[in-house]
Amino acid sequence: MKTSQIILTALLCSVSAQADWLNFRGPHASGYDAEATGSPKELNEDTLAWKAPLPGRGLGSAITIGDKVFVTAASGPDQKQLHVICFNGADGEPIWERRFWATGRTMAHNKTCVAAPTPASDGERIYAFYSSNDVICLDLEGNLIWLRGLTLDYPNASNSLGMSSSPLVVGNTLVVQVENDSESFAAGIDKLSGINNWKLDRPKTANWTSPTTLNVDGEEIVALQSSEGVLGVVPDTGSQIFNFEDGAATIPSSASVGDSLYIPSSGLTAITVKTDGSETVKHWNESAQRPGTPSPLVINDKVFIINNAGVLNCANRETGERLWRIRLERSDKSGTPVGSFSGSPVAGAEGLIYLFSEAGVGLVIDVSGDEGEIVSEIELGETILSSASLDDGAVYIRSDGHLWKFGK
Repeated sequence: MKTSQIILTALLCSVSAQADWLNFRGPHASGYDAEATGSPKELNEDTLAWKAPLPGRGLGSAITIGDKVFVTAASGPDQKQLHVICFNGADGEPIWERRFWATGRTMAHNKTCVAAPTPASDGERIYAFYSSNDVICLDLEGNLIWLRGLTLDYPNASNSLGMSSSPLVVGNTLVVQVENDSESFAAGIDKLSGINNWKLDRPKTANWTSPTTLNVDGEEIVALQSSEGVLGVVPDTGSQIFNFEDGAATIPSSASVGDSLYIPSSGLTAITVKTDGSETVKHWNESAQRPGTPSPLVINDKVFIINNAGVLNCANRETGERLWRIRLERSDKSGTPVGSFSGSPVAGAEGLIYLFSEAGVGLVIDVSGDEGEIVSEIELGETILSSASLDDGAVYIRSDGHLWKFGK
């Protein structure tokens, strides 16, 4: 083999091993990354690589690009100071921080905050979105590319509890859901200019779900969930592809695999979008598989949901039949629950689910066998309302006060 071929092969291997986590719940915004390998089986002091203090509150997860980790936060008495922070993934040292003033409303329920949405990226730029309806586009060095205060264009777009839908970059478009009980809409924003490519009126109901993507005949379709159901649109134009009209939850989001979507609707409903995108086929509905706040997770041939009682249910992906369930409780077998869950489960290739409770208890659940098993537990001692992120053999989680890295 020629030297140039060896170098190229090494570069390709390096790139393939680095699976960036670019938005809420990773690939397709669904929580499962089949390329994420080497994540720690145990969360403890030995696997804690570092923790870094954060300047304000936030519910949004971390996103990763190469050796950099990005999170948002909001600070000040009225949470009007908006932060975007970049950390070195190797040692947790801050590389840069940018601050902006909110241009929209910053009112939010005490449990949530202005920095509730997870930022998104196309691998070259960061798109930070806040409950104040401010959208900020930065390059990876922290240089401002554009900023939009959506409240200036749509002054009634807000609700009294705060909004938390996370944006998604699909092709050349940044998709945002600004859904509330007043001026409710979804928009496709040109990722380079910040100008609307399209805007759709949406149901006037408070909605905290985030968009998901499906792959229909090789084309990425964005699924917008609301209390009325799920609307599938072309990301660059907003053109409607399908419309599931049986209603859906307004807190847990859907999860996708290929052209299939698992919707929190009357429990859990599995649909497939026909190849031509003209309609959907409902495969099953299980009223007993009702997600609480966390979104469902699909791993290979199984689907997982966490209900409001703190029970992890595993069902057959093809039929919806429950295979097993376990109560998420202390590993000492005392039966003490670990608390409520606001964050959603995520998993990598090894069949390990990572989940953190509101009380700051982190769990690793091995679901690779016939039954689920809690194999690790750690108490971080801080409130956690966000979902974990996976990248390059590491698990990232943000609490109210810190960003934590476990693994390499």
